[in-house]
Amino acid sequence: MGSKEVSEVDWQGKRVTVAGLGVSGMPAARALHERGALVTVVNDGDDESSRAQAAELEALGVTVRLGDGDTLPESTELVVTAPGWKPGKPLFQAAAEAGVPVWGDVELAWRLRGSDAAPWLAVTGTNGKTTTVRMLASILQAAGLRTAAVGNIGVSLLDAVLGDEKYDVLAVELSSYQLHWAPSLRAHSAAVLNLAPDHLDWHGSMAGYAADKGRIYEGNSVACVYNAQDQATEDLVREADVEEGCRAIGFTLGTPGPSQLGVVDGILVDRAFVANRQKQAQELAEVGDVDPPAPHNIANALAAAALARAFGVEPAAVRDGLRAFRPDAHRIEHVADVGGVTYIDDSKATNTHAAEASLAAYEPIVWIAGGLAKGATFDELVTGAAKRLRGAVLMGADRALIREALARHAPEVPVVDLDRTDTGAMSEAVREAARLARPGDTVLLAPACASMDMFVNYNKRGEAFADAVRELADESA
Repeated sequence: MGSKEVSEVDWQGKRVTVAGLGVSGMPAARALHERGALVTVVNDGDDESSRAQAAELEALGVTVRLGDGDTLPESTELVVTAPGWKPGKPLFQAAAEAGVPVWGDVELAWRLRGSDAAPWLAVTGTNGKTTTVRMLASILQAAGLRTAAVGNIGVSLLDAVLGDEKYDVLAVELSSYQLHWAPSLRAHSAAVLNLAPDHLDWHGSMAGYAADKGRIYEGNSVACVYNAQDQATEDLVREADVEEGCRAIGFTLGTPGPSQLGVVDGILVDRAFVANRQKQAQELAEVGDVDPPAPHNIANALAAAALARAFGVEPAAVRDGLRAFRPDAHRIEHVADVGGVTYIDDSKATNTHAAEASLAAYEPIVWIAGGLAKGATFDELVTGAAKRLRGAVLMGADRALIREALARHAPEVPVVDLDRTDTGAMSEAVREAARLARPGDTVLLAPACASMDMFVNYNKRGEAFADAVRELADESA
């Protein structure tokens, strides 16, 4: 990887504790065992799924301790943790007291990559990470590069760097959890899309959360991409220790300045990677090439384009990659038009920052919201969206918090409060929204809350919404 030195570790006989099974723990335990490490896996849970995974590892000769993730095994020399384990866990406190380093699965992947490993183009942010990484991978593929979207997106980085397939470059999604445990990661180029309060119970404070996000810029060699309309992301670039010659590249929904990408008359343009950025701008794509062309999704596209351009991708590949990209389900997904009303599923809007972006993309709106607030407040969200709201239908455990914010800041907006938390409530919510909506309106599921009070996950919540809309459409046909 050029100047990015690969760390050599003699794993033979090294006593390593892997904290957690699952998507990250299983490949970590296997990879370390294959290299001769003496691996012990500790796991909080002792359910059927955990026992099945434990049996698989034990068959290889790995020691597994279920039901006790707090005790540090004797003689441990290194802990490799699943990203979601909180820093305050007794296991990590014991490791710190014993002088034992703690790595995440991302750090392990970084250390185990080969000397000819593909460079990483890395993305983090409160919202938009997965979409941006998948856009980036689509652009890189359009440029004829061997690539994959990996990391927090659900594809193990360990599997990517240790697998047989050789890549030219990796599009890497990184969560704040993963970055916290990845001290030596050094990306080719990286982007922080936005910063808003989230996971503060894990990080301890907004400052701690921001600092972990900012780790993505450390040691970047070509570009630190930031959101010119989110000062906090630019501040992180200023604080980062990067390689000499690394540039700060902004993206904006407005007209870009030098060293920025932005939008001019419906065209995505580049004033960063051109010969004369003071006077020149390179057309990359049209707003209509982005699906869907909502403002926050245009911002995602600009960030992806900036990272691709930092890697030397030509403008035509940016356009072709964006045209080929299709968003994942439940991310501002058009479900149907019924009676002149558009129904949009943004169940992935599980926090206020994501819901704010979604609400800004439509007008007028009948808003379906509610669920688990995770400590969030809704006054700012409601204040910003009040003029766009035709009505609101509230459901879920913490719906009262949204109802009270609506009463304070949008008292004229009619509100339907559904006092039920069974999964069938979604069908009633859609029917109530349809009753409030007029032709030309958008019924928008953007809950601003987590789903686990009523649904297994946000996917199931979105599916319930889509099913209810299709049922409504069938009745109207």
